[in-house]
Amino acid sequence: MRQDDPVNDPDAVSTDPASIDPASMRKQYRAEGFAETDLAAAPVEQFARWFQQAATEGRLFEPNAMIVSTADTEGRPSSRTVLLKHFDDQGFVFYTNYDSRKARDLAGNPHVALLFPWHPMARQVIVTGVARRTGRDETAAYFRTRPHGSQLGAWASGQSSVIAGRDGLDAAYAELLARYPEGERVPVPPHWGGFRVAPRTVEFWQGRENRLHDRLRYVAEADGSWRVERLSP
Repeated sequence: MRQDDPVNDPDAVSTDPASIDPASMRKQYRAEGFAETDLAAAPVEQFARWFQQAATEGRLFEPNAMIVSTADTEGRPSSRTVLLKHFDDQGFVFYTNYDSRKARDLAGNPHVALLFPWHPMARQVIVTGVARRTGRDETAAYFRTRPHGSQLGAWASGQSSVIAGRDGLDAAYAELLARYPEGERVPVPPHWGGFRVAPRTVEFWQGRENRLHDRLRYVAEADGSWRVERLSP
C-alpha cells in the first residue's frame, strides 16, 4: 500500500456520507432556567441584556451575526447571515445592497424573520417583524464609519448578481481603489442602505436539559404594550 493512501492519512477527509452520523450528535443543555420573572419590561431591553452577555461572556466570534430570512411575493423563502449594526426601541438595523435578493424580497414582501444563533450559550433570539428602509441621512452616517475597503466593496459588488468570475470583481475593486485611495472620501452608493426591522414578536429561547427548553415570547399589542407568552418546547 502506498504511503499517501488515504487509509493511512490521519488528515484525510472521508467522502462516505455514512462516516459521520448527525443523528448521534447530542448535547445536554443547561439546567439553569429562564422564567417570566427574569424578563425585562420590553423586548429591546431584554435583548440588550442577552446581547451584552453574548458579546462579553459567550465566546462568540460575531455575536451580532444574525440569519435574515425573507420570502418573495410568491412565498419562496431565502436566508443569509447579516450583521446587526444598531438596535433600539424602533427596531433592528442592518445594511445591504438594495439590488440584492433580500432587498428585492423585502420590496415586495416586507415581512422578515431574524435569528441570533448563540449556540455556545444555548440561546437563540428570534424576531419577526416588518422591514422598512432607513433614511439616507442615517445610511450616510453609518457608511462613513465603515472601513475604507468596505466602502469600496459596496460599489464594486453587484450583490446577488451572477458574475463570470472573481477576476472581474477584483478588477472593479482595483479601479475603485485607484479612483478613491485611502484617505479620499468615498460617496455613498445610491443602491446601498439600511433596513430597520420593527418587531412584532421577539422570542427568547434558552436551551434546557432533556430538550425541555424555555421559550418566552413578547407579542406586540395594538396599544404599543407587550404581551408575554410561554411556548412549549
